[in-house]
Amino acid sequence: MIIKHVQTEYCAQAWPLVEDYIAEAFKQSSGDDYTLSQVKALVFMGQWLLLVAVDEQGVIHGAATINFINYPNDRVAFITFMGGKLITNSNTFDQMTYVLKSFGATKIHAAVRESMARFSRRYGLKEIYRIVETRI
Repeated sequence: MIIKHVQTEYCAQAWPLVEDYIAEAFKQSSGDDYTLSQVKALVFMGQWLLLVAVDEQGVIHGAATINFINYPNDRVAFITFMGGKLITNSNTFDQMTYVLKSFGATKIHAAVRESMARFSRRYGLKEIYRIVETRI
């Protein structure tokens, strides 16, 4: 697998190929932070980065959206949604890290369920906090 970013001007062409992967990731979210249409708009406007995992024939097998957040000491690549086969081994993780670094990221964050937190440890990620919520 090869991890690459989709340039903003090609997101409209790529979206039909990745929409199901992003929709798959929605099943693990609370479902009320974003709609799929809003994610699409954020990607199309260049607010979020779209990553894809392609095989040697150029077939897409996974996708992720990334929101960059600038803090005083770091530029964080926050993985907002990831579906399909994107991070399947240390090679694809290293490729993703390289792409995110090329956009200035110094850290990677993601809000994940417990099983994904365990899986992420394989690639050197550590749990730094848990997120809880209530609607007020």
